[in-house]
Amino acid sequence: MVDYERLFEKIQDARDVLRDIARVTPLDRSTTFSRMTGGEIYLKLENLQKTGSFKVRGAAYAMSQLSDEEKRAGVIAASAGNHAQGVAYAATRLGIKSTIVMPVFSPVAKIHATRGYGANVVLHGTVFDEALAKAREIAEETGATFIHPFNNEDVIAGQGTIGLEIMEALP
Repeated sequence: MVDYERLFEKIQDARDVLRDIARVTPLDRSTTFSRMTGGEIYLKLENLQKTGSFKVRGAAYAMSQLSDEEKRAGVIAASAGNHAQGVAYAATRLGIKSTIVMPVFSPVAKIHATRGYGANVVLHGTVFDEALAKAREIAEETGATFIHPFNNEDVIAGQGTIGLEIMEALP
């Protein structure tokens, strides 16, 4: 069962931790969607993050919560794109070595960007689950911390900072 009060406290902590890594992105009212729905629809422009997506928020907060020993051992993740870039960028900003296992079908642009943000990229598997299994295997062999793309409370808290920004912009 989720302890929502504790999670909300983590989200508030994450906002402070992420100040120097993730941008506070604007909300933009969508005339088209507002008209279509009869309501006021706003888009949170997370495409303006350095990596082009919100995934950097969760990755950075999760890594900020690691012990010094865990940081020295490095991190590993599995992703075909956005989480890969988020982990790579945040790890470099935090001075942590990162390895990302990406399925061989990953877009070339995502692979190059992930490498460009400083990660060691391992191409493995024809489906995501194969890349995920390989990442877990490498983590066990090397002692690196596995940063799951979504099944991680700290990743969720980091990404939850989007909700705080929305509440502050549209009280």
